[in-house]
Amino acid sequence: MEQGSAREGARPAYAPGAFPHAPGNAARVPQDRVPEQARGRQGEEEGARGEHTHSEPPAPRAVRRHSVRGQILDALRAALVDGELVPGQVYSAPALGARFGVSATPVREAMQRLAVEGAVEVVPNRGFRVTERGPRELAELAEVRALIEVPVMLSLARTVPAHRWSVLRPLAEATVAAAAVGDRAAYAESDRAFHRAVLTLSGNEQLVSIADELHRRSQWPLVAGPATRRAELLADAAEHTALLDALIAQDLTVVQALVREHFTGADG
Repeated sequence: MEQGSAREGARPAYAPGAFPHAPGNAARVPQDRVPEQARGRQGEEEGARGEHTHSEPPAPRAVRRHSVRGQILDALRAALVDGELVPGQVYSAPALGARFGVSATPVREAMQRLAVEGAVEVVPNRGFRVTERGPRELAELAEVRALIEVPVMLSLARTVPAHRWSVLRPLAEATVAAAAVGDRAAYAESDRAFHRAVLTLSGNEQLVSIADELHRRSQWPLVAGPATRRAELLADAAEHTALLDALIAQDLTVVQALVREHFTGADG
């Protein structure tokens, strides 16, 4: 995520005309300005071709602001995980909008979503304060995640064949790659991707959704210092690959030990 203010005069990505080839940007002539005789000929020609445009649904238009809001939401989540947005600090939507080169509206919408997720809280007439999480809250989140995920993983270890676990190897390796360079945001994404893939094998979509939300909440704001961050990430990533190896081998004793140890660390 870029630091500092955007270039002066930069046009927001969702501004009209920003995507000249997107649906809905082509010039249109209002029907009330088309001569009645011409409209009649147009209708006759369409009827002769068998076209009935009045009964066809209009072409969908690109919802550009929603796309920008999603991009801003992803950027804000990465900034939270990386510690760029400091716990306890208040940030205004206009200031963050200038930082991203967009108006305050998509930033405010993204921040409202983060408020629902518990990452920030609304400060009336000021903006949004990044939530401060203490060790107790993080431990509680880890405990709840363990109550949900540990029994499911142990059940899957008994029933899922080895070849289905093998396809998750790239996801486990992605966590190792992110940890090796100390990329906290990339690790957070790959970490959740691995856990989602494992839990998806249960076939329970509600469980996957709830577990993923708890997982996300446990990842921000960053509480570990920079000196210990990479070591912790490497340890967690190693547990992913070791767990996958045990699942492929169907070694239930090792699976149980690794899963419980993984959640005891409260960061994976």
